Amino acid sequence: MEFLDNLVLPQSAEHIELLHYMLMLVLFLFVPFISVILGGTSLSLYYRRKGFESGNPVYLRFAKDVIDLVTINKSMGIVLGIIPLLICVLVFAQLLHNANTPTIYYLVAAFFLTSISIILIYTYKYSLSLKNIFDSIKDFHSYDPELNEELNKFKKGNQSLSFKSGRYGVIILFISTWIFTAAVTLVTYPNKWMDEGVMFLLFSWEVLSRYIHFITAAFALTGSAILFAFFYWEGGKKNITGDYKDFLRKTAIRITLIAALFQPLFLLINLFALPKEALSASVFGYSFIAIFLLFLAYNYLYAMLKESTLKFSGHVFYVLLFALLALIVKDQLAMGNATREHSSVLIAEFEKYLAELKGTKEGQVKLSGQEIYEVRCASCHRFDQKLVGPPYDSTLPKYEGKIDQLVSFILNPGKVDPAYPPMPNPGLKPNEAKAIADYEMIEHMKHVFAQRSAEAGENGEQIFKLICSACHSFEKNMVGPAFNTVVSKYIGNEGNLVTFLSDPQKINPEFPQMPNPQLSENQRKAISTYVISEYQKRQGVASK
Repeated sequence: MEFLDNLVLPQSAEHIELLHYMLMLVLFLFVPFISVILGGTSLSLYYRRKGFESGNPVYLRFAKDVIDLVTINKSMGIVLGIIPLLICVLVFAQLLHNANTPTIYYLVAAFFLTSISIILIYTYKYSLSLKNIFDSIKDFHSYDPELNEELNKFKKGNQSLSFKSGRYGVIILFISTWIFTAAVTLVTYPNKWMDEGVMFLLFSWEVLSRYIHFITAAFALTGSAILFAFFYWEGGKKNITGDYKDFLRKTAIRITLIAALFQPLFLLINLFALPKEALSASVFGYSFIAIFLLFLAYNYLYAMLKESTLKFSGHVFYVLLFALLALIVKDQLAMGNATREHSSVLIAEFEKYLAELKGTKEGQVKLSGQEIYEVRCASCHRFDQKLVGPPYDSTLPKYEGKIDQLVSFILNPGKVDPAYPPMPNPGLKPNEAKAIADYEMIEHMKHVFAQRSAEAGENGEQIFKLICSACHSFEKNMVGPAFNTVVSKYIGNEGNLVTFLSDPQKINPEFPQMPNPQLSENQRKAISTYVISEYQKRQGVASK
């Protein structure tokens, strides 16, 4: 969105880290609140309908008490529901600046729908209060028939408003939280940012499993909040009769237990569905903490059922709340890991922007990837032999054509191969990490060139796939420039491209010197023909 893009500031590494912490804190407020609003309103509507159908006053009282409990007061809907979601939109706009993802559009939609749902739900709450007022004067009859008619009219109107506002409010809230879940799930899957439309995203198994996880967690937290508010907070409510107290205890424990039992299953499903770049020891660690807390809650709930006691009401609520917070931390860490590559791009743009402000453009000093390798890397790594770390020729093939992922790993390394110790963070800046990544990829391709060249023969497409694609793409800059930006000048002059490949010259100072590929003349002609043909084919597709 252009409006939000205009609000985005250039972001340093520290700024991005701060945004992740801010997002985590905001979600600590928003997710528990919106969970109990969703669960509490659903329970209130269900028991109110059940109360009208059966004529049971216990159900009607429970419906009123639950909605009063979860909505707290009229300010909380704004403070804990609307404002935090607005902050989420702004933070994600910063973190995903220039990313080709519709996430921000989904978050904005979720923000407006959530705002509407909260207004309707609070309308439902206050309409129930008006109903109590009307019930208190049901025996009142005025000598003025018009006044009696007006009172009956307002009573019926309020009852209709109550049902409609509550029902529509909770339906819209279910939809808005579904869209919100889809948006934050999409962030963790960068490879899908532009692959799927909104309907495919909403009904993808990754989103559906997370959404069901959220719904069950919402009801578990709501049930525990009922136990906490009625039986623990400030010694519990004093005006609860025996029958109503027994109903509250059984209903809240049953809802909490049933919903909580699904949590470990969906947690594991969502965990193993994460892309490998999103995983880390911290993600698994917070998942374990959440599972541990869930099993602790099961013990408390079992004791409350077995002993018919309410003394663990507060314990269950706090344990489930902290389990939910652990899951939020887990998801944010996974998101940070998955978007590390995009964050490195934002950091590089910030450093370029900062250098331009200082009048140094790109810092005046051009860093040599070879020099960085010799100073920082050579003590632990070689290309063709094991030292402290694995040989580059065994690890770099997976980064061919994915230089941004290699840069991201260099900036934030982790343990990959259990046969080697974890790589320490070398403390490089983004431009330094890019320089060393370019150097390593070029040197790696020199090492494997003879084998790849023999394997490709004189097939231009195979030469591109086995050799050129490690450093070049048609669409984007990698180690070398995107072919779409350079091939056009060779259209109709294929011989010039063949000549260039026989002795490459440094054309653009932004990219490292292309090494001489040492291809035979027939191979140079084959690859020249292929890249020009592929360029024309892609341009033809783009123009249709």
